[in-house]
Amino acid sequence: MNKRKILVTSALPYANGSIHLGHLVEYIQTDIWVRFQKMRGHTVYYVCADDTHGTPIMLRAEKEGISPEMLIARVHDEHLGDFIGFHIQFDNYYSTHSLETRRFSEEIYGKLKTAGLIAVRGIEQLYDPVKNMFLPDRFVKGECPKCSAKDQYGDSCEACGAAYAPTDLKNPYSAVSGAKPVKKSSEHYFFSLSDVRCADFLRCWTSEADHLQIEAANKMREWLGEAGENKLSDWDISRDAPYFGFEIPDAPGKYFYVWLDAPIGYMGSFQNLCVREHIDFDEFWRQGSDAELYHFIGKDILYFHALFWPAMLENAGYRTPTKIFAHGFLTVNGEKMSKSRGTFITAESYLKQGLNPEWLRYYYAAKLNGTLEDIDLNLEDFVARVNSDLVGKFINIASRCAGFISKRFDGKLVDGRQYQLLQAMVNERFATWRPDQIEKAFEDREFSAAIRHIMKFADEANEMIHELAPWEIAKNPDRNDELQRVCSLGIQLFYLLSRYLKPILPETVQQIEGFLNCEPLAWPQLNAGQPVADLLLPAGHAIHAYQHLMTRIDAKQIDALIAANTHSLAPAAHHDSPARHAEKQQHAVMPIADTISIDDFSKIDLRIAKIINAEHVPGAEKLLKLTLDIGNEQRTVFAGIKSAYDPEQLKGRLTVMVANLAPRQMKFGLSEGMVLAAGGGNPGELFILSPDDGAQPGMRVK
Repeated sequence: MNKRKILVTSALPYANGSIHLGHLVEYIQTDIWVRFQKMRGHTVYYVCADDTHGTPIMLRAEKEGISPEMLIARVHDEHLGDFIGFHIQFDNYYSTHSLETRRFSEEIYGKLKTAGLIAVRGIEQLYDPVKNMFLPDRFVKGECPKCSAKDQYGDSCEACGAAYAPTDLKNPYSAVSGAKPVKKSSEHYFFSLSDVRCADFLRCWTSEADHLQIEAANKMREWLGEAGENKLSDWDISRDAPYFGFEIPDAPGKYFYVWLDAPIGYMGSFQNLCVREHIDFDEFWRQGSDAELYHFIGKDILYFHALFWPAMLENAGYRTPTKIFAHGFLTVNGEKMSKSRGTFITAESYLKQGLNPEWLRYYYAAKLNGTLEDIDLNLEDFVARVNSDLVGKFINIASRCAGFISKRFDGKLVDGRQYQLLQAMVNERFATWRPDQIEKAFEDREFSAAIRHIMKFADEANEMIHELAPWEIAKNPDRNDELQRVCSLGIQLFYLLSRYLKPILPETVQQIEGFLNCEPLAWPQLNAGQPVADLLLPAGHAIHAYQHLMTRIDAKQIDALIAANTHSLAPAAHHDSPARHAEKQQHAVMPIADTISIDDFSKIDLRIAKIINAEHVPGAEKLLKLTLDIGNEQRTVFAGIKSAYDPEQLKGRLTVMVANLAPRQMKFGLSEGMVLAAGGGNPGELFILSPDDGAQPGMRVK
């Protein structure tokens, strides 16, 4: 395999606020991809920095009575602490308020000026007559000049994505004082983005060489226009004092606009790393470099990264990005994050509640793909998926087998003839398994597809162990060889799964490496036609005693998290009084039914069932069609739980069903049983029952 040289960045978090779960979508996505590439043996550097300049920093520092430098130093430590808490492993986390970023900003500006791409002209700018200051774009709000959406910022519209000047806004007002701004003349510096050199370059760059995702490339074409048509406007890159940032050379009282030096912060952070680690900066940034440069960003800043940034780099003599990976936004329970609902959750709050950061890393991975689609953190599904996949499937494999190896076989896996039999079992049972599909999914950032493949393998591993039933074999001392082989098989399959999950669960897999007594896990490499068994631990390998690796999420932990992040609103903003709100949290308790005998109860055959498919029923208002695995057969059940569950939430979950209920012919098909659910009678208040860890399809509930 050819070794690659890769430089990766994430968007720079602004030093004026806390890291929240929406931010973490990007950093977790990037970190997983970087860890995957490093596991494959490539040379990869992941750098980032706090974005520290601009009026918001200046005003906040003024309000707190400290210098901007003191503020950004404190926030830097807070941000880095949050990232470390979620196992985001930067090679360098820096600040844009640095000598390196200043030097690159001045150099790039100077080269653009020499190329005739910097223009100076007087403009009318909005001015706050109360604060006696010119208003930066983000401190002017009003109605979008394109789509008329209200309360939009002065540089771009969050509703339609249009970019514009603050003076284009309808009905503008100052976000600092609320006053109606007035227009005042000021001399500003512009990057001539409309110059034919920039326009022609960008038209080629955004449409060729797969620099952008399809959706992003289409958006760029819309903004650029067709050949011979130039929709681009020159870009205002200066701001007037008072302003916290870098002063423009030979222009007293004029400062670089934060969006000029922010992406240059990628270069500043990497330069800082290069000096410390003796890395050749030019090897990654010179034009014609064979190194790869990737930016992970949110789709809301695509305009700056796919137009301004490449045009600046190209015309300043630097290489342009290999690819820009944009992602969508995060919703929580299908809606925008909300402080009043407690779903605007900070990273610090999540960690303080004692929630495992790898639960969130896994859930995001299970949702993320290579598109600009938004992803939803459904908190109920979050609990169910983590408990089912990570604890019920993955960790369960080790917990079911490790004890026998430690207690009966002195911690040693099989060797000799028994190892050969184990290899044959793996190759026969998993001959059609395609680890190359997992690798491709990781490379393409299709993490949700990778998770599906990995969990399919976990399901097959659990099914195999369930069929072999080591707990039954252990009852017969004459079957010790078989017991050691079967439990060794479980440990070997767990070892394989751990290698594929390491980019997502780095902390847990580090503990697993200790338990398995093995070297740090590298990415599994299989050549075409090479059997899966070649990836196993060696014959006779000794493991350490098993220690518990991960707990299940308790739904009460999520309730506490929401409560900790719920911000009280003014009474007038509430539609319900606190008392009425409390009433809504209660459920109606139905009276206990008539007493039955144990004989009556024993007639009901309750079985553990795995939901292998769930789908909507055309024309049915309340029903979902479930396909259930009950061990030795599959059943179809129509369940009236549509108001409470999305079908995708149910796939792969275990539940309890009445297996001996007489089949019922319904309008939509034959229903062959009933799943059990609890409910209080209110619409959507239904909760299907879930068994504890270790339960398997077909087991009888008694």
